Amino acid sequence: MGQALRLTEMVPADIGRIDAMIAVKADLAARIAAIDVRAPYSRPCDIATEIDAIRVIAHSNGLNPAVTVAHFVDSALSRGEHGALVHGWLAILRDAVGCERQDVQACHAFAAACSVRLAG
Repeated sequence: MGQALRLTEMVPADIGRIDAMIAVKADLAARIAAIDVRAPYSRPCDIATEIDAIRVIAHSNGLNPAVTVAHFVDSALSRGEHGALVHGWLAILRDAVGCERQDVQACHAFAAACSVRLAG
């Protein structure tokens, strides 16, 4: 009942922002999926350029966990990870994009997951 009440209290501007965020998350998810398909055949420097574009979009839209993970993915690519190894990183990035929380604790949780993976 509380959820329905909140939805009825939303103004058109709120709905527009929600729609815009859904579109941004869908775009980022599509970009990540496309990278994932090409990752086994791509050079790390090519993937890094695409990850940086995702990071910029995530940053400009306040998707803080995705920004955090994108930095870790870039570090992994800089270390030379490529091919199938990139798949796991993209899975974490996909989860970060879909994350509803944008607070510092969410960023720390994703950073911890990435640190474990990076230490491998």
